[in-house]
Amino acid sequence: MKYFSLNHKAPEVSFQDAVVKGLAPDKGLYFPKEIHKLPTSFFETIDTLDHVTIAYEAIKQFVGDEIPEKDLKEILKDVLSFDFPIVSVEENISALELYHGPTMAFKDVGARFMARCLGYFNKQKDIKEDVTVLVATSGDTGGAVASGFLGVDGVEVVILYPSGKVSDIQEKQLTTLGQNITALEVNGVFDDCQDMVKKAFLDEDLKTKHKLTSANSINIARWLPQMFYFFFAYKALKRNNKKLVFSVPSGNYGNICAGMMAQRLGLPIHHFVTGTNANNIVPEYLKTGTYTTKSSVQTISNAMDVGAPSNFIRIEELHHHDFNALKTNLSGYSYTDEQTIEAINHLKDKHNYIADPHGAIGYLSLKKYLETTYDAQGVFLETAHPIKFLPVLPKAIKESITMPPQIEAIIDREKHSLKISNYDQLKTYLLQ
Repeated sequence: MKYFSLNHKAPEVSFQDAVVKGLAPDKGLYFPKEIHKLPTSFFETIDTLDHVTIAYEAIKQFVGDEIPEKDLKEILKDVLSFDFPIVSVEENISALELYHGPTMAFKDVGARFMARCLGYFNKQKDIKEDVTVLVATSGDTGGAVASGFLGVDGVEVVILYPSGKVSDIQEKQLTTLGQNITALEVNGVFDDCQDMVKKAFLDEDLKTKHKLTSANSINIARWLPQMFYFFFAYKALKRNNKKLVFSVPSGNYGNICAGMMAQRLGLPIHHFVTGTNANNIVPEYLKTGTYTTKSSVQTISNAMDVGAPSNFIRIEELHHHDFNALKTNLSGYSYTDEQTIEAINHLKDKHNYIADPHGAIGYLSLKKYLETTYDAQGVFLETAHPIKFLPVLPKAIKESITMPPQIEAIIDREKHSLKISNYDQLKTYLLQ
């Protein structure tokens, strides 16, 4: 499989090179040159297959022969070592819980897959080349990357996060592990962190000192494995024989973009819904036809506090840059913090279901879309465990949450981070 830059000004590369480079030299995101649909028989028998087999069939064309079948299946077996339950919430609405992994966030799968791919590539080299993974986080990415890459030979991880704009638990997950993980606390917002990371990739001084890659969803090895969730949900709900609608709370749009890739592979998905907070760039675009990025606004659903979604260009590519085709496949809604809290209370009071702020927005968006759609099965993605957002949850709900062992293991650890305010300070740190 070859990958090309969506800016179309860089050479095509292999899967390995796309993973190691992260971002193309022309600042573009990598995208697969070819996408082949899976056979109809695969979907007809999917309910007889285990998760590893499903994931292998979904991802193998994108890896090609660069990782042999046996090794790729071993990677997937390790990556998918926890559950992805679908919980019925109300009639025709279910929650797909993606927070049962080591850091209790949906990003565990992509981070673990990328880490194990890099580990595999390093083992194949006669002379090992150290790689520095540089990543920006608005919440859960940092913890997932830190956990996924912890102790991986030949890989150093540097995580940038906005000071005071991630939850205490999220901060603990990325600042307490040590070893090959370093956390940089940035005086700014997530977009500042992301801009610094992108600038570092293009800095010639750094290129001579480091082999840099990103573990944000701009990296294909972080982005593509997120397809698996949609296949697993289809397997669980196939017997209902209803139109399948996925509502995905969205920040950088990697997760919903992966779902759209699954759709391109033939997965029978009727429609996608994106739910956002005040950072409503894509819902506004779907209304007006004008795509305008803006400075991000801080909300209680902090992982979606993104003013310039980096993966949206991939969504456009998947729809051949046809606005009408995209609008037919995607609906978008945005909600305030007050509406989000109301939804959290409603889900607990009426359905005895505890949602985090992101999942609550996914639920609201799905309910809105289903008002005009019949004979559909709606699924909203629960992307992180509610315990990560205790400070913003209503008191009664907060008191009903039991601390999971994954969180208990890190909650009392000492935080270690370095504070920076600008790109020059990041560059100085990396050069030293």
